Amino acid sequence: MEAVLVAMSVSATKQDDDKISHNLTTTTSDVEIVTSGNRRIPAHSGVMALASPVLMNIIKKPVRRYRGCGSKRVIKILGVPCGAVSVFIKFLYSSSLTEDEMERYGIHLLALSHVYMVTQLKQRCSKGIVQRLTAENVVDVLQLARLCDAPDVCLRSMRLIHSQFKTVEVTEGWKFLQEHDPSLELDILQFIDDAESRKKRRRRNRKEQDLYMQLSEAMECIEHICKQGCTLVGPSNVVDNNNKSTMIAEKLKPCKAFSTCYGLQLLIRHFAVCKKRSNDKGCLRCKRMLQLFRLHSSVCDQPESCRVPLCRQFKKRGEQDKKMGEDTKWKLLVTRVVTAKAMSSLCQSKKNKSEEEAEKLIKTKELLDVCR
Repeated sequence: MEAVLVAMSVSATKQDDDKISHNLTTTTSDVEIVTSGNRRIPAHSGVMALASPVLMNIIKKPVRRYRGCGSKRVIKILGVPCGAVSVFIKFLYSSSLTEDEMERYGIHLLALSHVYMVTQLKQRCSKGIVQRLTAENVVDVLQLARLCDAPDVCLRSMRLIHSQFKTVEVTEGWKFLQEHDPSLELDILQFIDDAESRKKRRRRNRKEQDLYMQLSEAMECIEHICKQGCTLVGPSNVVDNNNKSTMIAEKLKPCKAFSTCYGLQLLIRHFAVCKKRSNDKGCLRCKRMLQLFRLHSSVCDQPESCRVPLCRQFKKRGEQDKKMGEDTKWKLLVTRVVTAKAMSSLCQSKKNKSEEEAEKLIKTKELLDVCR
């Protein structure tokens, strides 16, 4: 019989836990929370003091007597709906907050959590408000977030205004902001301008990095063409070390970077037969090829054995230029190309390792399947 009573009491406790924590009886409570609608919510001073340092300081002050309240302490929480205060008190007891309560009172709860320094509730409200940001309410949320010291909400609000500025610009909140808070409007416009500047800078840096990667690939293709050859251009002959005889090189297949290789092959063939190089105006395509040869010479670390045309000549000229003062822009270009080449080789090695690991896993699975 006692076991049955204990089980019944435990089940009743689990079912009515939230009701007991929130619907407090006036006989056990020693504090009354008074809301804007003159509603009185009974509470316990010990729970209030543990949950909020601000409420703790209020409770420590001498008790003020109010008519109809007897010896209970009265704490007024005004300026927000009664339902929001009720949900706030419930959170202090149970640390629970439903999606419906967040939808209805999220903004009011953020203000209450900031005023009474309830950190856990403030974090929950910040996340919930950010998830519910729209172009219609973002200006109001931003103003409240600045007052409540919620940097995450401020940042997300600013980003939403930036991404949907044309929509936000026609809302009532933005018109009110322009009339009553020009300093915040200036901050928003400054944030948008900085964001656009960063976007342009990232886009420009990405284009420059792509260019350096292309030049790095071109350097590799030049070495590949001059040492091994490709479909159109390659070493004119291959020497057999045994009998010292000359043999015609076989036609080679396209390489992995064939699109870049093919363009360079056309440039090299044109450079070999062009008659405008010696003219005063010169040939634009030949000038481009000479710049590529010069760039290769700047990054080449084996000029004596290198088979790329003009490599040693440009290397000697580069040593003379160093004595006289090297061009800063050209030096920067060479540095960037070398860096891009190193990054490319590193990425390629990581890719090869991942492919090898994937092949090993596939082989292991196949062996396991065979064993089974």
